Amino acid sequence: MCGIVGYIGRRDVAPLLLEGLQRLEYRGYDSAGIVVTAPKSAGLKMVKAKGRVRDLEAKVPARFKGTTGIAHTRWATHGAPSDVNAHPHMSADNKVAVVHNGIIDNAAELRRKLEADGVEFLSETDTEVLTHLIARSQAEKLEDKVRETLRVVEGTYGIAVMHADFSDRIVVARNGSPVVLGIGEKEMFVASDIAALVAHTRQIVTLDDGEMATLKADDFRTYTTEGTRTTAEPTTVEWEAASYDMGGHDTYMHKEIHEQADAVDRVLRGRIDDRFSTVHLGGLNLDAREARQIRRVKILGCGTSYHAGMIGAQMIEELARIPADAEPASEFRYRNAVVDPDTLYVAVSQSGETYDVLAAVQELKRKGARVLGVVNVVGSAIAREADGGMYVHAGPEVCVVSTKCFTNTTVAFALLALHLGRTRDLSVRDGKRIIEGLRKLPAQISEILEQEDEIKKLAEEYAEARSMLFIGRVRGYPVAREASLKLKEVSYIHAEAYPASELKHGPLALIEPALPTVAIVPDDDLLEKNRAALEEIKARSGRILAVAHQEQEKADQTIVVPKNEDELDPILMGIPLQLLAYHTALALGRDIDKPRNLAKSVTVE
Repeated sequence: MCGIVGYIGRRDVAPLLLEGLQRLEYRGYDSAGIVVTAPKSAGLKMVKAKGRVRDLEAKVPARFKGTTGIAHTRWATHGAPSDVNAHPHMSADNKVAVVHNGIIDNAAELRRKLEADGVEFLSETDTEVLTHLIARSQAEKLEDKVRETLRVVEGTYGIAVMHADFSDRIVVARNGSPVVLGIGEKEMFVASDIAALVAHTRQIVTLDDGEMATLKADDFRTYTTEGTRTTAEPTTVEWEAASYDMGGHDTYMHKEIHEQADAVDRVLRGRIDDRFSTVHLGGLNLDAREARQIRRVKILGCGTSYHAGMIGAQMIEELARIPADAEPASEFRYRNAVVDPDTLYVAVSQSGETYDVLAAVQELKRKGARVLGVVNVVGSAIAREADGGMYVHAGPEVCVVSTKCFTNTTVAFALLALHLGRTRDLSVRDGKRIIEGLRKLPAQISEILEQEDEIKKLAEEYAEARSMLFIGRVRGYPVAREASLKLKEVSYIHAEAYPASELKHGPLALIEPALPTVAIVPDDDLLEKNRAALEEIKARSGRILAVAHQEQEKADQTIVVPKNEDELDPILMGIPLQLLAYHTALALGRDIDKPRNLAKSVTVE
């Protein structure tokens, strides 16, 4: 993995591809490359470079002309970052070039067979196997060469293929890794992410797993890997190219933190039903009778989405009184879980393409489960696979570290909890109470963000720590989990989250002045229990930063956040800790939008 861009048309292709790669930089990568050809050209021309897209751009010669090309940013899975391991990979005769996202599971076996037949490999990658298989195919058409290759391949892929003998086309295919076509005027685009397309077209087609496409300058057609034609109607993307600009901020993370008030307003807009003190969620495809038959809710996500699911599960239990829990999708899909027909499964993913979540959805569907998707990207794989769901309407999130999408996802879960609650036993009075709380959120988020200067000063103090402990109890624990993850991701400071109630069962052994503790202390029925935890830490000379609704006497510092309804407080309490992570990373000089070793959309296992 990580990013694919391709173009066929009349324009000079190299600048278009480099621009597209720059728009995909947020996904995280370690090297980049580009291949181009002109009509009736004798061969393909390729440039690759370890490092950033700017390093690739510096290597591209002035006379690197062509009207068709593919390009790639790589995040290493097979072989260390290097010029040689960068994509595209080309056949020995310079006729076939391939870019690939995903992992070929049987690459080692295929490599041994090819080497036994005399093929010499240049790279350590699994992708080079595809290049040689396509080049050696005896099929007459490029589409058939690719199809023949994919029949022997096991694993996940999103690929784009060029062949010097078929310079009028690009052939693409998808299995588990996103491929999006962009439909222009006498020109066609392909990418792994719509971010690379929206500057040129908003008409897109998203391939399904097991689907291929042939792109020509004035036409495209889609078909299955078995050759059966499929019908693909372009859809219009809401997001515009300007959505991917920094908008005067120094980083995308900073911009996206400050977009949260508007983003939350979007996820609420048009969904609140004051007449019945509930919400409209028509996309669930779940009527009241079906909703009342639900006996359990299981939420599946990875990373930040999993933490949003933990908050969502608590809200569903509190408001709808349905047993609910969250689990990492990466674990669920391997433990042969019992799939209950009375359980509602909810799959959460910012991109809608997270492979572990998508694979869990596909397994659940195979076993007859009802699955809802909670995603940010319209038309994404999980949105298409699920029986229904909600879009969180956060807008494009470019920074690898998720902020506004996390917040919007938790608000979406509040809407789902309210909806389920009002179809069951949640009173009109409580429904109104939650709606009033939801409406307060945008203004309260803005109020929190006004404290940025104070939080920045705290971050500069805590940047000296080598490790930090985050604690919370019940509603506060998922907030602590997510805040701990944010700090790890963006600052590289080791951080650990623990339930405050578990301190006496081991973690107190870690407490010392050098280990700061961040404590989530909401003003709810557990306030005194949380204060007791602060007492335990303070008695052992621990340093405490509290996030609370009022100043905490036992804390060294307190970030005070506005009070909402108890059930909705977790949505707000994580926002100042996003700023804490951001300014800690800034103080340490980290690459905030592209943290080391991470990618935005994880489309491999």
